[in-house]
Amino acid sequence: MNDPQSLRVQLAQKNQQLQQIAAQLKSELFGIDAIVDRVIDSVRAWVLMPELVTRPVIVCLWGLTGTGKTQLVRRLTQLLGFYDRYVEVQMDGFSNGAGWRGAQSISGMLAQSGVREGEPGILVLDEFQRFRTINEKRGELRVERYQDVWALLSDGKLPPALSLLGDIESSIAEAAFDAERADEDDAKRRFKLRPWEAQELQRQLKIDDPLLDIMAWTPEQLQQRLRDFRESGQPQWETDYSRLLIFVCGNLDEMYEDLATSVDDCDSDADIFHALTGKLSVIDVKQALNKRFKPEQVARLGNEHVVYPSLSRRAYEQLVEQGCARYARDTAARCGLQFELAASVREQIYANAVFPAQGTRPLFSSLHAILGAGLAKAALWAIERGAASGETVGLTADGRSLIAHWRGRSQAIAAPFEISRLRQRSNPDFRALLAVHEAGHGLVHALLFGRAPQEIKIHVASFEGGYNAYSGRKVWSRRNLLDSICTSLAGRAAELLVFGPELSSGGAESDLRKATETAARMLRHLGHGERIGRVDVCAGSEDNLCTDVEASNAPVEALLLTEHARATELLEAHRGALLALVDELMAQGQVMPARFAAVTGLALAQPADALDPYAASLAAFRAQGRERLRA
Repeated sequence: MNDPQSLRVQLAQKNQQLQQIAAQLKSELFGIDAIVDRVIDSVRAWVLMPELVTRPVIVCLWGLTGTGKTQLVRRLTQLLGFYDRYVEVQMDGFSNGAGWRGAQSISGMLAQSGVREGEPGILVLDEFQRFRTINEKRGELRVERYQDVWALLSDGKLPPALSLLGDIESSIAEAAFDAERADEDDAKRRFKLRPWEAQELQRQLKIDDPLLDIMAWTPEQLQQRLRDFRESGQPQWETDYSRLLIFVCGNLDEMYEDLATSVDDCDSDADIFHALTGKLSVIDVKQALNKRFKPEQVARLGNEHVVYPSLSRRAYEQLVEQGCARYARDTAARCGLQFELAASVREQIYANAVFPAQGTRPLFSSLHAILGAGLAKAALWAIERGAASGETVGLTADGRSLIAHWRGRSQAIAAPFEISRLRQRSNPDFRALLAVHEAGHGLVHALLFGRAPQEIKIHVASFEGGYNAYSGRKVWSRRNLLDSICTSLAGRAAELLVFGPELSSGGAESDLRKATETAARMLRHLGHGERIGRVDVCAGSEDNLCTDVEASNAPVEALLLTEHARATELLEAHRGALLALVDELMAQGQVMPARFAAVTGLALAQPADALDPYAASLAAFRAQGRERLRA
């Protein structure tokens, strides 16, 4: 046993190794420094004092596809020196197999790996979301493959495959029966274990004999071994993988679906989406898991849930810079020319390749499509005109193509900059209409909620229009709901104000639907009208709800008219700010929060959580009560 001083030295050395590993991971994987720190903290005890581990350490990594979950685990395993004691399983809940056979079971895959029973090893259960055990209606799904994973996640102790022992005993009995009827020279009737049976028997009975020897055993020898196994003590029955480090990786779509559909993939700002996904917590994870697994199964995953936010703009920019440098370096090594890529190239790659809700895979694909062919064509063009080894070829981009430059000459090279082309709103009338409509929404939102929209855009590739993106709220008060209706109607109000009734467009249809839904919900469901009870249309005779919805139609319509008039008044009172926003949108195609304040001149707050002043109202109520007592 180590003395305290030696133990301190060992722990310090291992801790320093972990810090070096963390630094290495951060240098290779952009934008997930906080994730790296969290994972390192989660595995620290397992690395520093593995002898104290009595049950598997489980770390769950959840995030959108292409955010680097599996890459992080593989690289961490390599840096820890565990690549020879590493098993990665692609979880597949769609196939039903013989639960204990080799690749159909986690225990079988572990047995065939370098992970030894009772010793540390790393197991990765990737794409875990596919291994669902309940359907959308919470009905149980019949899935036999990898069912031993739940015992493994519980305590790392796997019971023997009793079905295997039963099959072998049946084979022995059948062989004995055949042997009694067979001639001595009848080789076909002799009993012989099949290779997979011998391998499973070796593993389950913890036999050290070679497989060939086991396959040659007689039925009597097998029966004796099985008898000894059953009569042995309980500890020998279990396979002990309690010292494993288990990573559960997956993409829980349910956790991200509202965020991913709130903005369009190719139009959303990476930092905005990063901020939205950064607010997800372990509660969101458990809620998503409960839609796929039984409660007791969710419990076996533990509470160490690490949620990946989507990558920030800077992380994507670093990936673009790294990719550009690599393609330029590789092309130079093949053709002998040097390449200088201008900032415009990186900007166009970012604009056409980054889809925040889809992770890094679209970016890597576009890098290859743009630079893989583009640099080769630029090199060929320069060489054909006499460029010598070591000379430099420049590369710029203009939103339509790449442009190669050499000795004062230039050549346009076709490039897949389709997203940039789709975003262009060249028609001045269409740009004016979109700018006025979106500026109306954005300005009224800022005036009523005291904060700028997260982004306003009219350069949109996903659809023929523009959009505003707003911050969420923890609680929606009656005033907030009225303000949201007013904001929804402000686009139409701005069109009427600027263009008049005859030129107002049909682009407000979705706005009117949203405003109507909110107004109806306020009055019929939330008790914000004259009636307190919930009003709804019911199908079941046992539903105790009022079904008289007709009475609320007129109040809903009156509320919408009132809020539309309020939006018009606000826009009339702030014409200067409205036109300033319109000009900015027509010139730049978008307005971000910092620019919004500068353009409008409004003093806007940026609170961490948008809530009404409930605490101050409570304090005022207390003070009012004390005043009454004094009186």
